[in-house]
Amino acid sequence: MQLFAKIEDLKKSYEGVLTLSNDLTQVTVLNPNLIRDPLINSLVYNATFNSNADIVAACRWLVRATAQALGIFPSSIQPVYEAMAAGKLTGFTTPAINVRGFTYDFVAAVLRAAKKKTAFPVIFELAKSEMGYTQQTPAEYATAVIAAAIKENYQGPLYIQGDHFQISAAKYTKDSTPQVEEIKKLVSQAIEAGFYNIDIDTSTLVDLSKSTLTEQQRTNFELGALFTEYIRKTEPKDVTISIGGEIGEVGHKNSTVEELVAYMDGFHGCLKGKNMKGPSKVSVQTGTSHGGIPLADGTVAKVKLDFDTLRELSKVARERYGMSGAVQHGASTLPDELFHKFPEVKASEIHLATGFQNLILDHPQFPMSLKQEIYAHLREKCKEEWSAGQTEEQFYYKTRKKSFGPFKKQMWDLDANLKKAIFTTLQEKFEFLFDQLSVSGKRQEVLNFAKIDKVNKKAPPFLQIESPNEAKRKAS
Repeated sequence: MQLFAKIEDLKKSYEGVLTLSNDLTQVTVLNPNLIRDPLINSLVYNATFNSNADIVAACRWLVRATAQALGIFPSSIQPVYEAMAAGKLTGFTTPAINVRGFTYDFVAAVLRAAKKKTAFPVIFELAKSEMGYTQQTPAEYATAVIAAAIKENYQGPLYIQGDHFQISAAKYTKDSTPQVEEIKKLVSQAIEAGFYNIDIDTSTLVDLSKSTLTEQQRTNFELGALFTEYIRKTEPKDVTISIGGEIGEVGHKNSTVEELVAYMDGFHGCLKGKNMKGPSKVSVQTGTSHGGIPLADGTVAKVKLDFDTLRELSKVARERYGMSGAVQHGASTLPDELFHKFPEVKASEIHLATGFQNLILDHPQFPMSLKQEIYAHLREKCKEEWSAGQTEEQFYYKTRKKSFGPFKKQMWDLDANLKKAIFTTLQEKFEFLFDQLSVSGKRQEVLNFAKIDKVNKKAPPFLQIESPNEAKRKAS
């Protein structure tokens, strides 16, 4: 794939395919087929890997503007979750998918599965921690997701979500201000990129040593309310960003209804009189851990998930607080036979990540030479994470997610036939999961409640269209 050397090369690439409006806020599509192949491949590649910041910015704007011209809009799932809270939409659990690597190809595979199954809604998300080790900024990630939607001829609202916008408890204890400002900055960057769904995670600050549940949750709900106010002041006009809260850090003790009540009562107390919407959902802990628990041979330990607790928490979230329900994290490594239970207990959302990472890296078509290079890199760069008593297989399992950033370009540049085999398997996996989570066949029903958020962004000035007189002047 060619990297553009200068802006003029980029402009030539879309001649006869796209034209820009005079006010530089929109594009007109002249040839949709040429956009989907080859132009979008070139735009997203340059938006990801070009070293020229102007070209990157221009490609990202072109991808988003082209998407809008084709009927693709980054949007908030808020109205859908409000319909779930009101009982107007029932019987499904929304999959929220963390895409750590191969983002363009990965999202395209998910959208093919969704199209085949008429599945909706689906969320594509990236956690704050993942932005670091996968080397994906919100702008880069959103561009790849939107580009994949263009590639697969998707239309409608496209849900992009910030996952675990999390406070570090250790850093917060030393000095709270930089941690708060860091999250605000990340929120602003994410919203600018088209993340209109944001999960705030201050559950790391829950203090179980306090004598009452309210005091245990106080810092959690006070910061949650503070960030909610910031999001509401920052969100684009006519967009209501879907905000998620969290009452229990994933991988720790299971959540209780009493904790949910203490958190939400405190949260709403902080927002009282401010005329703004609070969370649309709440993440809880019911027995899972992020990535699963690797055994000595590298396989994943079975966990006992408390579906009764998940059911009760979802019920209280909906009936008492007008939310869509409870959110389940760390679920992608669960056995296949459990996924149908999440719609049964009316969980509103389920977060899925590591299982798909495993499917890709352990796929028989994934090049062994590249895997060996990745593992050598991990042994050198992550050796301090190799705990005493941990086997080599456990070490690789826990750290290989950190290969997606350093090896991003090598993965992107893999042979097309290899990638086709890998992502056909991934597509089949999602077709199964969409059935189990009961989002298959739901597209039209859910779209009746969904809203398209149209947010125009002005093109970078270096894409400005020259007047005929200016062009003649330069030529002379």
